[in-house]
Amino acid sequence: MLRDSALAHRLRALLGSPGETGPTARRRLLRDALLALVLWGLGMLLLLPAENGPLLLFWFLLLVSGQLLHRLSSIILIPSVWGRRRAWWHYLWRYALVIVGTAWVLGVFIGAVLLQDGEAGVGYACAYLAFHLGLTGQLSWLLFRWRNREQQALEGLQQELGQSEASLDLLRSQINPHFLFNVLNTLYGTALQENADRTAQGIQMLGDMMRFMLHENHQPRILLAREIEYLRNYIELQSLRTATSPDISLETHLAEVPTGEYIAPMLLIPFVENAFKHGISLQRKSWIKTTLHCEGRRLYFDVYNSTHPRREGERMPEDSGIGLANVRQRLQLLYPGRHELVIRETLGEYFVHLTLEL
Repeated sequence: MLRDSALAHRLRALLGSPGETGPTARRRLLRDALLALVLWGLGMLLLLPAENGPLLLFWFLLLVSGQLLHRLSSIILIPSVWGRRRAWWHYLWRYALVIVGTAWVLGVFIGAVLLQDGEAGVGYACAYLAFHLGLTGQLSWLLFRWRNREQQALEGLQQELGQSEASLDLLRSQINPHFLFNVLNTLYGTALQENADRTAQGIQMLGDMMRFMLHENHQPRILLAREIEYLRNYIELQSLRTATSPDISLETHLAEVPTGEYIAPMLLIPFVENAFKHGISLQRKSWIKTTLHCEGRRLYFDVYNSTHPRREGERMPEDSGIGLANVRQRLQLLYPGRHELVIRETLGEYFVHLTLEL
């Protein structure tokens, strides 16, 4: 609890709040003010001794363009190359193209239009280039990098705090798990003594699933093979329930996966749970097809199942859609830009396709 409180305190320090007066808020205000001071104050100091109109106009345009170029860099130029190799150089040549183009326009306007002096226009253009290449562009890059690091720290704290809260909820739900395991072991032994092999097999798989939920589910990453084993046990347990119905067809093809590959826990099972919850009916013809295979470090996972219209007066389960919404959010958080999730629903059919870069 003390750890969670410390995380929450650090999170509030980064997020800030209205009327915040702490050191984080002061540093943020100071850095933003420093940028404005450099771009505007320096220009104003240089503007003071100017006595002619073109020079005054030049410094005015220089300062206004500085603000515009900073916005352009922060919103478009830098984000478009951020994360690439040699991102600074990609940004620099894009920024230089913009600067050269605007410098040429400025030089022509002041030199040819106002002063009727081409050489003076070249001088103004060179001063414009030197100011923005040497100062505005680099300050924009440094400020963006600082804000990006602060955002990454914030997201890390949010994720860590969320995991801590989830672990606490899981701990609260673990009511004497050793007692449950002892009961399962007793039932398993009794089933073997009575030659109830299928019952014993189901109890053993249920015990394995409980161990997974209690001991591995809270870890940030687990072996992909363990996730597949949990998935296989879940389907096998469900097949025990549906085996007596000739109208229910379950097809499962879970290929061997590369050793040493990891995945976030409980990322695949919600799709299969959803298929059994909405795709199986003991009164109607139903089917579920589940396939999984890997090519290199890319995982392909498909779940294809039947659906049935609800009868008149039949209520939809309260948690309907919550599991899939949660897994969508987890994919966006844990695998940004490294996954593709396609969900398609037609009359009587539901299809899920997930491609994941491990």
